[in-house]
Amino acid sequence: MKYEGSIYRPPSEADSLILQVAVGCSYNRCTFCSSFQEKVFRIKSFEEVKEDIDEASLYGPILRVFLADGDALVIPQNDLSRILKYLKLKLPRLERVGIYANARDILKKEPDELKELRELGLGIIYLGLETGNAQVLKRIRKNATVEQMKQAAKRVKEAGILLSVTVLLGIGGTELSRAHAEDTGKVLSEMDPDYVGALSLIVVPGTPIAGEIDSGKLAIPGPFGLIEELGTMIANCNFTRCFFASNHASNYLPLRIWMPEGKEKALKLIGEVLRRKDEIMLRPEYLRAL
Repeated sequence: MKYEGSIYRPPSEADSLILQVAVGCSYNRCTFCSSFQEKVFRIKSFEEVKEDIDEASLYGPILRVFLADGDALVIPQNDLSRILKYLKLKLPRLERVGIYANARDILKKEPDELKELRELGLGIIYLGLETGNAQVLKRIRKNATVEQMKQAAKRVKEAGILLSVTVLLGIGGTELSRAHAEDTGKVLSEMDPDYVGALSLIVVPGTPIAGEIDSGKLAIPGPFGLIEELGTMIANCNFTRCFFASNHASNYLPLRIWMPEGKEKALKLIGEVLRRKDEIMLRPEYLRAL
């Protein structure tokens, strides 16, 4: 397999074959993200991708594939369909293909195009909401509004594709911490995704948000402030059926809960952690990572 630069994938794709179909992120201007700063965005040719798929077909049974890099759904429909068709041909036991996407790229796909991708094996789309607060969303330079995020979620679900949404604890800073948590929980409820992954902001030197912190324009909540955000967010979430996880390595308090049935138990645990404020209950700082 030929990879260019560092490769990132969702935690749930740990056992998947990572197939790099694009290099970098076509947008690459979010203030908190350093993942693709060293890359110049390009879409790989079908011949490059075909060569990797041919190699992968020699590995043995492959059940899941994740299409990297940052927003591979930006690939034109005909080219993406061609990749999915070739995956089905060469990997006969393939059960699901996953992909990162941003809201605007989802909305550029017609509903029938998303349904076509689902029929060709695209089973899950990972969408970074980060926050449901319009002020914070604008400040971190996401290339979509809250309304566009909700519309994109609806389009994915109507196509029959699983939706996994990522949010960032701490991204609102201390000033907007509660508003960020409340609004994110409410927007997540409207999106009603199948999965939610809550990560905690880890500031990477050299990113625009690091400059805001260094200049004193932004202050990030401490460990218990982030856990309070998590509790507020969960309290404001009302899902049909959703697996909510905060077990990413960046988080101080790992949780894995099915909602709605696990909501009250999670809130009780968070309340106990906030009441005791005992750091021994938290993931140690040296174990936290992006």
